[in-house]
Amino acid sequence: MSTSSRKVEHVRLVASSKVESSESTLFEFVRLVHNPMPGLDLSDVDLSVSFCGGRRLRAPLMITGMTGGHPDVSWINEKLAMVAEEFGIAMGVGSQRAALEDPSLSETYSIARRVAPNAVLVANIGAPQLARGYGVREVLRAIEMIDADAIAIHLNPGQEAFQDEGEPLYRGVLEKIVDVASRVDKPVIVKEVGTGLSREVVAELYQAGVECFDVAGLGGTNWVKAEVIRSRAKHGSPLKPAGGLDDYWGNPTAVAVVEARVVAPRAFIVGSGGVRNGLDVVKVIALGADVAGMALPALRALVNGGYESLRKLISSIIYQVKVAVFLAGGRSVKDLWKAPVVVHGRLREELELRGVNVDEYIREYRLKALLWRVKRESGY
Repeated sequence: MSTSSRKVEHVRLVASSKVESSESTLFEFVRLVHNPMPGLDLSDVDLSVSFCGGRRLRAPLMITGMTGGHPDVSWINEKLAMVAEEFGIAMGVGSQRAALEDPSLSETYSIARRVAPNAVLVANIGAPQLARGYGVREVLRAIEMIDADAIAIHLNPGQEAFQDEGEPLYRGVLEKIVDVASRVDKPVIVKEVGTGLSREVVAELYQAGVECFDVAGLGGTNWVKAEVIRSRAKHGSPLKPAGGLDDYWGNPTAVAVVEARVVAPRAFIVGSGGVRNGLDVVKVIALGADVAGMALPALRALVNGGYESLRKLISSIIYQVKVAVFLAGGRSVKDLWKAPVVVHGRLREELELRGVNVDEYIREYRLKALLWRVKRESGY
């Protein structure tokens, strides 16, 4: 099957099937302490944040990359970009491999910039393609295709391993990513696709010069599960049964965010994977992310309810975030990094087993990241 045709199958699958992990994000083990006397008005709250150290968003939200590469899905990127433009949030396109292989498909991605001239847009290319020989030239073509503000390089070994046509090729990928990041004058975001980055990988990349990450943790859309469902639908039973790997393999989002911040204190971090509402956004930021990312809720709202449904979803989430920052006593999104937060139960246990002193992290690590961010944005 061609890369282009697979894009349509993926959209239909995600829009209508249960592709989310049975495993949790572990957000339920995070509680921000309510401040019944915030000391400011709701209208005083400013949700604007910088994106990867560059352009500013009006709210700390990104619609992460999903699709493109087939004429039938072009309208999805168009509408997602339109809502990003309207609300001042970031938006990523799906893997641009299809258009790099067949330039006639470029419009299915470039339409995003045409309808969103001012939005922060993120291009997308897969790590396996780097392993197969893609390099700076292809990365620059992907960026140019949508006049992108940054490019995501996605790591999806699990998806590739269980996809019927998958290419689980990762030898030499680290060196390729580092080479691209050092030679491209746009931010490079290394992202997972639903099974989560780990502290070991983030540390290795961060020490090599990568400064932006999207953890895309376990608990939301799981592409191992999606590929198993897709294979079962085509063949009666999956060609590669997952045996539980499709639900329980990976690093939960809450763990992935904290681990990334511990080893990459000055990095820009997108906390995605199972983010479904404003409370999830605030929790993932309070844990150490700069912004939250979501994909499936936006896609389903658009495909199943139309553009107004998508607008209502994004508007509601942004309002929920604003109220939650207010109820935590904050004036800005960055204030969530110093807000009192309770981490308990399984999340605390897992983090401590992974060598994270949770109390020290809450008391010191977030504050150090905040002070550095404030210093950088002030020009010092």
